[in-house]
Amino acid sequence: MQDKHGHRISYLRVSITDRCNERCGYCMPAELQEWLPREGVLTYEEILRVIDIATQLGITKVRVTGGEPLTRRDVVPFLKKLCGIKALRDVGLSTNGTLLSRAVPGFRNTAEALFAAGIKTVNISLDTLDPSSYAAATGRDYFDRVIDGIDAARQAGFERIKINAVLMRGRSEEQLLPLVEFAHKNDLLLRFIELMPVSISDVLSESSFLPVAEARRGLEEVLGNLERREDFRTNGPASYFKVPGRDQLVGFIGAMTNPRFCESCNKLRLTCDGKLRPCLGSHLEFDLMKELRAGASDSEVIEFIERVVERKPMEHDFRENYQPGRKMIAIGG
Repeated sequence: MQDKHGHRISYLRVSITDRCNERCGYCMPAELQEWLPREGVLTYEEILRVIDIATQLGITKVRVTGGEPLTRRDVVPFLKKLCGIKALRDVGLSTNGTLLSRAVPGFRNTAEALFAAGIKTVNISLDTLDPSSYAAATGRDYFDRVIDGIDAARQAGFERIKINAVLMRGRSEEQLLPLVEFAHKNDLLLRFIELMPVSISDVLSESSFLPVAEARRGLEEVLGNLERREDFRTNGPASYFKVPGRDQLVGFIGAMTNPRFCESCNKLRLTCDGKLRPCLGSHLEFDLMKELRAGASDSEVIEFIERVVERKPMEHDFRENYQPGRKMIAIGG
């Protein structure tokens, strides 16, 4: 699929739940979250059907997200079926890591079960290596669980484990170098991500925003000049740099400061309540669940997806005083 701006769509991010066991402010606001009722969430069968149809339109990569996807019951059997869709070349999972070391019948832990199901890559959120700062940021004292989860993921044998660290001024500066060293020691691909207004507008302010360029300069003061690696790409929008003197790359995702950020966008998002979104930073979303439950045929679902792709904007609206209409936890990470 290709939209009118030349974006070639091959990547679908699929949220399977709006629920999470943590309370990160940039994803979930402080006020009470009203969870969706069970009937308001796509069934696994509906999700698998949509993905299978989407592969006919060129979708080859799927990343499963939440909320926290590992909080949903029977997630491993679902992922095994998803990985069995032959047209998919890459199925990954985004998680906060707190449940990866949890025991699963027949396996040492959840990470091992995910690998056996066919998951190739895992993205784990980790903004800080300071346990008290972690508890303050997430609302939960789960730091040790995340570290155990990362260890479990490393032992499981995934093709790649990425660590995603959201930058926040006043918190991240002193964590930049420790995170780089932690990633190097554990053979993890680290990406620093600019804060985006995806929860409530107050989350993003001059006092909280730390640009990726400033973070990179802070690292270069200690590590030396980071060398841009144009030849290294993953499926997302990160720009990667080589750390001098070692076999390590560090990624930077600058949605707010990179004017060319959206040029290579290749994704759509399916929310857990069945909305198909052509862009994270746009209020556009289209109710696919309604069509599915009204008995839409495969050809009608194809037409629906194609119409959504036609509406994909040239770039996101985050720089235009964007006011979030939905919290990130309800959209999918």
